[in-house]
Amino acid sequence: MPTISELFVYPVKSCAGIALREARLLATGLEYDRSWMVTDPDGAMFTQRAYPRMALIKVELGAQELVLRAPGMSELRTPLDAARLDGARKVQTSVWRDAAYGIDTGEETAAWFSTFLGMPARLLRFNPEHARIVDPDYTSSTGGASTLFADGFPVLVAGQASLDDLNARLNSKGAPSIPIDRFRPNVVLSGLDAFEEDYVEMLSIDGDAHAQPRVQLRLVKLCSRCPMPTIDQAKGAPDPEWPNEPTDTMSVYRAKQQLNGALTFGTNALVASGAGAWLRVGQTVEAELGFGD
Repeated sequence: MPTISELFVYPVKSCAGIALREARLLATGLEYDRSWMVTDPDGAMFTQRAYPRMALIKVELGAQELVLRAPGMSELRTPLDAARLDGARKVQTSVWRDAAYGIDTGEETAAWFSTFLGMPARLLRFNPEHARIVDPDYTSSTGGASTLFADGFPVLVAGQASLDDLNARLNSKGAPSIPIDRFRPNVVLSGLDAFEEDYVEMLSIDGDAHAQPRVQLRLVKLCSRCPMPTIDQAKGAPDPEWPNEPTDTMSVYRAKQQLNGALTFGTNALVASGAGAWLRVGQTVEAELGFGD
């Protein structure tokens, strides 16, 4: 039976992720996932696609503060609780074509990010007074869904066997293996066949001894991949010897006609039930497959 082998949150969009042994699941995704976003002074988002050095910004969830560290920079702290930013400037921004709403975290964080990235920057906390609605084309099965600053969906699921398959293909051409952090999943599953998650419609996780509700994640859309997986997350830049990997290798076998030829890895999911429950590494998962009509 499949099991959860890894859990990740990415508190600041496009900055380093955090591997966790357990994470609380909210309707919008894992708690604190993509709760912050770096923008320019006008509110336009920054991502690793244009600013790969963002991968070098390490993030820690303290008791009451988000702690950020980066090479050559002093430690930066900002409140976890958006209510502590009461009175701060409210900002309308966007994630791709979707409207989103943030709270400016202040001049100290702006100066820190501006210095590290070498250009004017601000750090926004997602404004909990607003909801960002997920594309309704994918949410009819759950009656709607919302997310924070994620690209489009609350949870990204990936299979360990899929990464193993990709790495075998990379190794066969002399390229080094890559870690799962290149794909920035929230939930990594072991026990599925390679790319079997492409065909999973529902993941169910039973509540534990703490009387938690049963969690159900509905997988609704394969995750299309931009060139961001070419960025080595430990170095903040592509491998100079293999700058277009794994994109080149994936182009041979992961282009999906139903997505206009986009390369895919992992599947986006909605929280169908169980918001408030905890996910834990080692939990067994029931995977319900569906192969279309």
